[in-house]
Amino acid sequence: MKIEKYINTECGLEKYNKLKLKTGIWSYFRLYWFLVVAVIRDRFLKI
Repeated sequence: MKIEKYINTECGLEKYNKLKLKTGIWSYFRLYWFLVVAVIRDRFLKI
């Protein structure tokens, strides 16, 4: 899956890359939570 297709902002991609490198259960939870919010924000709300 190309994440760049869903997250359009540079700051969003930087945050994604930082979160992706961390390990642990809470880090994975935070990564997926970030992905859900970022995709909704970048795709549907067009802020």
